[in-house]
Amino acid sequence: MPVSLSSPYPANVDPAASEQALLERRARLLGPTYRAFYRSPIHLVRGSGVWLYDAQGRKYLDAYNNVASVGHCHPRVVEALSGQAATLNTHTRYLSEIILDYAERLLGTLPSHLGPAMFTCTGSEANDLAIRIAQHSTGNTGVIITDFAYHGATIATAQLSPAAVGAAGVPARHRAVAAPDTFRDGGRAAHDFARNVAAAIEDMRAQNIRPAALLLDSAFSSDGIFFPNASVMREAADHVRKAGGIVIADEVQSGFGRLGQGMWGFANYGLAPDIVTMGKPIGDGHPMGAVIVRPQLVSSFGSNTGYFNTFGGNPVAAAVGIAVLDVIEGEGLIENARTVGAYTGELLRALQGRHGMVADVRQNGLYFGVELTEDGATAAAKTSSVVEAMREDGVLISSCGPRGNVLKIRPPLPFTRDNAEQLAEALDRALSNW
Repeated sequence: MPVSLSSPYPANVDPAASEQALLERRARLLGPTYRAFYRSPIHLVRGSGVWLYDAQGRKYLDAYNNVASVGHCHPRVVEALSGQAATLNTHTRYLSEIILDYAERLLGTLPSHLGPAMFTCTGSEANDLAIRIAQHSTGNTGVIITDFAYHGATIATAQLSPAAVGAAGVPARHRAVAAPDTFRDGGRAAHDFARNVAAAIEDMRAQNIRPAALLLDSAFSSDGIFFPNASVMREAADHVRKAGGIVIADEVQSGFGRLGQGMWGFANYGLAPDIVTMGKPIGDGHPMGAVIVRPQLVSSFGSNTGYFNTFGGNPVAAAVGIAVLDVIEGEGLIENARTVGAYTGELLRALQGRHGMVADVRQNGLYFGVELTEDGATAAAKTSSVVEAMREDGVLISSCGPRGNVLKIRPPLPFTRDNAEQLAEALDRALSNW
């Protein structure tokens, strides 16, 4: 949408449009499944870097949206997208250098045992494809997940997303285990994670089910954001492999430098996954995803089942993907995630000393889970009130976890120390209301 020199708004945006009119139109045209953030939803009209702007010209510090991983509307990404879109965009059954160039660049960021790359249009598609490959290559059917995980919106991935469908929506052939909660019960759940995975495998065997895969989000994003001990994670992976399954690292939320210790979250645990899935941040807002596979897993799948995705890895997507990698490397965003993340973590932990309702602060790079004290049915409501207060103060965050009492803070990677201070000051004010 074009923006005129005299107006900050795209040509088809009416800044005077009432919130209620937009909500009514949205409900009529999009139906009841589309839910808006906040009690008073924001009418956003543009973004730049770590900032989002509403129809009245107010700017908000975005401390939540990892989709725009290298910043909203990054000029280099926009230029790559528009330049390639003005040249050629078609599907992958024609020969094209740019998809090969991108695959080469992307594979260069991953351990050498992984490759080739298979491209999709979404992270849900990526996880769906990974499950198909795992079940085909192992001959097994069961998948082990954590008990409040989210892995996508297709039939297969929604059934592996208790956060979306509830425990009853997970088919009987799969198993959900307790997330490695590093806070509750002195961290016992984290300590017992590998043991729980082993018990799930035994329970599968008792029902004549064999595990095809352990599917893990490296940051346990929906479960409440946890970063467990590396040895426990490796032990869990060993249990699955000994039972004939493989390990899938879901890097949709934790990948592309977010954790500040390298490009990929799984590397923090010393894991060597058999499949890695990607989405959202791969394209800085452009719909893209990818599946990176051990060669031996995909050879039989490719010859017997095959895979075709009309626009997965199209030339525009490839150009965008290359630009995102260029920005991450050229602007030192992984190091920024490490240093600014550490500084932000210090500020958040200082708040823990000032506000009794802050029970725990979990941080790795620019990913933060701030757990608020649980008080029965009111925990989620209190947490929601903090999120709402932050929104009113011009800072956007969200919440997660099965109890809804963990503040989820996940800003774009160009986040600065000044941004961190604004975030902490707004959170301080919001917590002071309690």
